[in-house]
Amino acid sequence: MPISSSGVRAALLAEADRDLPRLVETTQALVGAASPNPPGDTSAVADVAQGMLATIPGIEIRRFEPQPGIVSLLARLHGRQPGRRLIFNGHLDTFPIGDVADWTLPPLSGAVFNGRLYGRGASDMKGGVACSILATSLLATHHQAWDGEVVLTLAGDEETMGSLGTGHLLTTVPEARGDANICGDVGSPAVLRFGEKGLLWIEVEACGVAAHGAHVHKGVNAIDRLRTALDRVKELERLPAVAPGTVTRAIVEASPISEAISGAGEADILQRVTANIGTIAGGASPNLVPMRAVAEIDIRLPVGLTTQFLQEKLDASLGLLEGVSWRILRRFEPSFTDPTDEIVVRVREAAREVLGTTPAVNMRVGGSDSRWYRSHGVPSVVYGLTPFNMGAPDENILIEELSAVAKVHTLAAFDFLSAGARV
Repeated sequence: MPISSSGVRAALLAEADRDLPRLVETTQALVGAASPNPPGDTSAVADVAQGMLATIPGIEIRRFEPQPGIVSLLARLHGRQPGRRLIFNGHLDTFPIGDVADWTLPPLSGAVFNGRLYGRGASDMKGGVACSILATSLLATHHQAWDGEVVLTLAGDEETMGSLGTGHLLTTVPEARGDANICGDVGSPAVLRFGEKGLLWIEVEACGVAAHGAHVHKGVNAIDRLRTALDRVKELERLPAVAPGTVTRAIVEASPISEAISGAGEADILQRVTANIGTIAGGASPNLVPMRAVAEIDIRLPVGLTTQFLQEKLDASLGLLEGVSWRILRRFEPSFTDPTDEIVVRVREAAREVLGTTPAVNMRVGGSDSRWYRSHGVPSVVYGLTPFNMGAPDENILIEELSAVAKVHTLAAFDFLSAGARV
């Protein structure tokens, strides 16, 4: 007699508890394969992930390498009959390790201490990848209980905006697209993220006339011109943005939980433009009038504005400044999946069951590969681990959260794909 849907769900939870040691070992093995970006070589960690995936019965694995060393994987698992496709998405590259001497524990050890697992990429996002691998493995055990297919996309390029990773997969591999996407990138089990701000990275350059510092009347200071231009760029932060009501309400309602994790002021930042002047260079000596100065700015824009609109504003404000030019380095539009969409509800309810409390449903301040999925019309959510020391020495995660995220990924995918499941 077939097991009921509720019986399968109970079995999945029990098996996830049983397999916690395997989940920890999977995370440790992924952490142990260095994949810093730059330089972005993910071949070693892709080998490790491919070996793990190959143990899952019935799985099909394909390997992609658009540039030497930048390796992505796509793994495909079928249910009992055709149906919808659920994507688990993650990335294999990490921030650089930095100076090993600054680490208390070896950065590739995956060491476990006081309920935490340490190592570069543990939070961003090899722990999340391990959760999705375990979820896929558990679903394979019960493949006769759900319809459609699970596709796991492990991208080899995310830290440098993903064009050679998730972007490449989505534009060249039809199976990388689906009916919904769950990404295990960093955040918190207490907050489900349904969207993210857009970005516009720009470079502003100012040219002047060189002269001796004692004879400023003979020169034109490029840094002074750049300062004027940067003040105008910062004026973008005052632009009003009108987002759909569902987005605004979600941000406001989530703030008590979300800001306790991500910091006071997150709700404000999510709803307005920010312009961070990240680099400035110019001049050769204090006693010389500089003839060139350049700055790079990271502009983030909320739902309700577009990069084209900001570009037009910058053209108007910077275009009349003598000796000033600017160019776009990178751009992505703000993106979101409606907070009432089925995949948002599925993940929220699975998290409520696993955690015993309902998670906040909110936007995401930082970027993720989910923006690539949304740009291809795939409803997407980010549900992952709390990052501790992300990008810094002694990066770590809580093993308790690792277990919870794996369970939520498993249940949400099963509920999305299983016959007769209802929101």
